[in-house]
Amino acid sequence: MNLLELPALLILDVQKGFDDPYWGKRNNQEAEGNIARLLTEWRNKNGHIIYTKHLSLDPASPLHYRNSLGTEFKEITKPGDGEVIFSKNVNSGFIGTELESYLKKNQIKSVVITGLSTQHCVSTTTRMSGNLGFNTFLVSDAIAAFEITDNKGVKHTADSIQELELAMLQKEFATIVTTDDLLKQLSQQ
Repeated sequence: MNLLELPALLILDVQKGFDDPYWGKRNNQEAEGNIARLLTEWRNKNGHIIYTKHLSLDPASPLHYRNSLGTEFKEITKPGDGEVIFSKNVNSGFIGTELESYLKKNQIKSVVITGLSTQHCVSTTTRMSGNLGFNTFLVSDAIAAFEITDNKGVKHTADSIQELELAMLQKEFATIVTTDDLLKQLSQQ
């Protein structure tokens, strides 16, 4: 990994609604703590910090736009004054928001992606970021997946979902990094 400039830090959908049992079992309980570590570094360096907030149109979702508690950001990664927030109704942080325009207007060519959940908004936003030409880094221990049941009724663990998503995103769409690797690289700049 070689960072020529401080990328923008994207924190996707770290909302209280993801604590609801609705989603099933989750992996990587340290994700929010790792995001907070990165957030501290970005704030110390006065870097661009961008949040997305998922406001689901599905009334059954804990992230439904009318569920004010579920759509709130978790305290550990809560946005600070002047930090940018884009609200969205779909999985990609780029669809229906000004994220791409914001990045281009601010001449940001690289992004670091963190957040919830791996198989939904993280994967979709990472794919679009790569396709749009941004130098994209995905922080493997600052994201988390949930178990899912496939179309054949087979249950897949959160760990297996995470592993497969990271394998699919590596090289084609993003460079996969860890929080420690990223912080070490930033300390050398």
